[in-house]
Amino acid sequence: MGISLKKGEKVDLTKGNPGLSKVIVGLGWDTNKYDGGFSFDLDAAAFVLGADGKVKSDADFIFYNNLQDKSGSITHLGDNLTGEGEGDDEQVKIELSKVPAEVERISFTVTIHEAEERAQNFGQISNSFIRVVNEETREELIRYDLGEDFSVETALVVGELYRHKDEWKFNAIGSGFQGGLFALCKNFGVNVG
Repeated sequence: MGISLKKGEKVDLTKGNPGLSKVIVGLGWDTNKYDGGFSFDLDAAAFVLGADGKVKSDADFIFYNNLQDKSGSITHLGDNLTGEGEGDDEQVKIELSKVPAEVERISFTVTIHEAEERAQNFGQISNSFIRVVNEETREELIRYDLGEDFSVETALVVGELYRHKDEWKFNAIGSGFQGGLFALCKNFGVNVG
């Protein structure tokens, strides 16, 4: 059983797990009862950030249309269109030892596809979580259950891995945005035209 975090809590990842080099970040959610006539399609993404909290280029935005960063250290494992079933709905694999030195943070986000057109928001989502798993042993190391704090938001920054000296740590963020993916991309410096 891993460490369970609350919003705002930070925890060491690599210091307490010597030799840890490959992790899977899993994101999951359920849809509350909803009769709007559209299915929910939530999308997980990773923003690979430098010291300024921005991407160096648009290629540092890892999502269903750009599954891997330039170094090959961060890989999105594909888009789940329904979120049905148990466990992780989408996953991002990270080889910590291969992440380029100029990368200080990897922020994990979830957005609702076509949220405005479908009149959907995170108030209609429950049981959302992010977890970090040791890829080799499949042991869950860290888990952050977001709770039901969101009502009108269409995008969330769920958590982030970040470097502190020579170690990786995890921060449970849980902050919501209105404006969906566009707002997140703008926040992290992705060129959205």
